[in-house]
Amino acid sequence: MKTQLDNPFLDQGYESPRYFCDREAETAGMISALKNGRNLTLISPRRMGKTGLIKNVFYKLREQQPDTITLYMDIFPTQNQSEFVALFASTVLGQLDSAPQRAMSRIGKFIKSIRPVITLNELSGAPKVTIDISSTNEQASLGEIFDYLASADRPCYIAIDEFQQVADYPEKGLEAALRTHIQKLHNVHFIFSGSRQHVMQEMFVSAKRPFYHSTQLLHIAPIDKGKYYEFAAGLFVPRRLPEEVFSHIYDTFEGHTWYIQAILNRLYSYSGQPDIAALQRAVEQLVAENTYYFENVLAAYPHGSVRLLKAIAREGVVREINSGEFIARHRLKAASSVNASLRKLLDKELIYRSQEGYMVYDRFMAIWLRGLAY
Repeated sequence: MKTQLDNPFLDQGYESPRYFCDREAETAGMISALKNGRNLTLISPRRMGKTGLIKNVFYKLREQQPDTITLYMDIFPTQNQSEFVALFASTVLGQLDSAPQRAMSRIGKFIKSIRPVITLNELSGAPKVTIDISSTNEQASLGEIFDYLASADRPCYIAIDEFQQVADYPEKGLEAALRTHIQKLHNVHFIFSGSRQHVMQEMFVSAKRPFYHSTQLLHIAPIDKGKYYEFAAGLFVPRRLPEEVFSHIYDTFEGHTWYIQAILNRLYSYSGQPDIAALQRAVEQLVAENTYYFENVLAAYPHGSVRLLKAIAREGVVREINSGEFIARHRLKAASSVNASLRKLLDKELIYRSQEGYMVYDRFMAIWLRGLAY
């Protein structure tokens, strides 16, 4: 039985449903889709809680059927097909069997082009697979991994997070190869999760792309404010979390889960009753702790891009990015120069375009930028 956490407000990782707020409808919908043989595409901005939702779904699936296999991989760090195949192999191989000998036997039966190095975890005895893949055998290796998956004799669910990375690989055939292999599987289902909404929508909605209409799409929005406060207040014991303090956090960060959790985590660590002054202190600390990272980000961009980033941060949300009023107010260059900078900032996900307009993606970075002089 797991012990109670010292601080119940997690800003990374997943513990159990006790420390996970709401998303009951989304969780139930995802479980129903997966158990009925449908693959899923989950889209939302970063830090809205996609990963936590996936892990909550996996927790519930294992709770309902203990022999279920759930696997999660984040491909954001991968840069090409070879790195994807290596990560995919190390995530999957050895996971279909709990008995080490059977696991190694199954791997040996299907995996021929990969040179897997198999070691055993000293505590659990579970096999750990390290992969050596030749660049000339990537497609063959991928096919063998899927052949291995096809042999699964119990339900298997695999989440591939930040799936939009595949679209940026220099090799352009991986999407089609994955689609071909996945559609042949019967006991294995996938969740494709991503934060670059326009890229993910293009991958799964465009008739020109291999994954066109092959999954059930799900967009996640902020958690309901009232439900979130009820959850947070229930964990903020024995002290009381004033509703006005929580409301200020929620409204300032527009319901983005990670920012709310990070601030609540900090407030919970303080002694005394949380109030607006404590909230301000928490935000200032979190921004200050990221200053070195923010400075390094700005150092990588030309003056025009940095100036545009600061202008958007000061505005909060910019609906008309090319309006003469906005350009003049912030002493920016011509609209063509603004557009060139904007494309680069959007591509690098420093700027995010919502229905309301353009804004700085990292809300703590936006606060920091507002404190800088032009």
